[in-house]
Amino acid sequence: MHVFQHPEFDQHEQVVFGSDTASGLQAIIAIHNTHRGPALGGLRIYPYASEDDALTDVLRLSRGMTYKSALANLPLGGGKAVIIADPRRHKTPALLEAMGRLVDSLGGHYITAEDSGSDEADMQVIARRTAHVVGLRRTANESGDPSPFTARGVFCALRCAVRHGLGRSQLDGVRVAIQGVGHVGAHLARELHAAGAQLVISDVNGPVVSRLAEELGAKVLPPQAIFDADVDVFAPCALGAVIDEKVCERLQAKVVAGAANNQLASPAAGQRLHERGILYAPDYVANAGGVIEVAWQRRDDYRRDAVMAHIDRIEATLDEIFQRARRERTRPEEVADRIAEERFKPQAHCAA
Repeated sequence: MHVFQHPEFDQHEQVVFGSDTASGLQAIIAIHNTHRGPALGGLRIYPYASEDDALTDVLRLSRGMTYKSALANLPLGGGKAVIIADPRRHKTPALLEAMGRLVDSLGGHYITAEDSGSDEADMQVIARRTAHVVGLRRTANESGDPSPFTARGVFCALRCAVRHGLGRSQLDGVRVAIQGVGHVGAHLARELHAAGAQLVISDVNGPVVSRLAEELGAKVLPPQAIFDADVDVFAPCALGAVIDEKVCERLQAKVVAGAANNQLASPAAGQRLHERGILYAPDYVANAGGVIEVAWQRRDDYRRDAVMAHIDRIEATLDEIFQRARRERTRPEEVADRIAEERFKPQAHCAA
């Protein structure tokens, strides 16, 4: 395994491999960029088939966090952590405390939070060993779960994309297919239902999707059929890299806007969406609501109304991206990348 030659290595500042024999911890932390501030990103616990798969994921995700924080105008850089384990079978307090020690060893350069396979209760355990953790409840009656905030941001992004891609100012009657109705996907589904959208949903967890479908009057499709749904909007809210060139040909939707990270399997997939006239809302812009909320947790003046106002500005950011992309006749993700890079890459200074 060669980190520097890895295809997903993008001048990452630090990649740390950690292990703990007693707890069984096998983890990787990737810090992509800290020009704007310490690297913040969630902890993913997943039974990767190999170390190389885990490395690929953490490198891609940490890079995405840099772009996400920059587009959200946060004083943070990008990082990510993964533990190679099945969260349902291998997650123990000892494992999480070992992870906390690994995070703490980086001296605050990386701040962790919950992600796929981890939750607020896990962050509470990790916090026994490090102060460099966010997403904890602020009061006894309040959850630290960032999912509702992420979902709110995706809702704003989807509404903006519908306006630009479908020419519709309201979501009433808009047909949306949601792939993945875990924490974020379920919150998004409820917001869309309240706005009058017609929902088609899928998830690998059959009981979860059935209960939500009954609650919202949504149609259910098998996971392998969701790409073919006859809808206006496709919202990927599960794992990343689901939109490859084959999926691009299957999509019936004219808009793609969802919560998953790294939705495009390759730049070629983004190009094919563009060629087919499918408007793509760059994922790291759309799903920034959660990181916006946890960033506010680090401030002394935390106010929920201010947090929600910041998240709602995702819509204005996407407005600018879509308008520039149209003027420049390019893809939205290319415009988003350029804006982000202007914000996190150190500017060269000419000698006097």
